[in-house]
Amino acid sequence: MDTTSIHTNWLLIAVFIIGIAAIIGFFVTKTAGFGKFTTSTFLMLLIVILVGLFFSAGMIQPDLLSNVLFAVIGFAGGLFTTKSET
Repeated sequence: MDTTSIHTNWLLIAVFIIGIAAIIGFFVTKTAGFGKFTTSTFLMLLIVILVGLFFSAGMIQPDLLSNVLFAVIGFAGGLFTTKSET
C-alpha cells in the first residue's frame, strides 16, 4: 500500500467522523418536529457531507465541489432571509 491511499483513507475517515458528529449535533440541538427550516437544514448538511466524501475519494472535481457549495450557500441564504407569510 502506498502512502497516497493511506492518506486518502484517513481523509475519508476524518470527513465521515466530522459528518457523523455534525448530524448528531443537529439532532441534539434541534427542536421537536420537522418543519421547513429543519428539513432544509438537514438536507443541506447531508449534501455537504456526501460531496465532501466524494471529493476526498477523488470521485468529483474541485469545480463541481465549488458549484455545489455555492448552491448550498445560496439556498441557505435564501432560507434564512425568507420573509414570513402574514
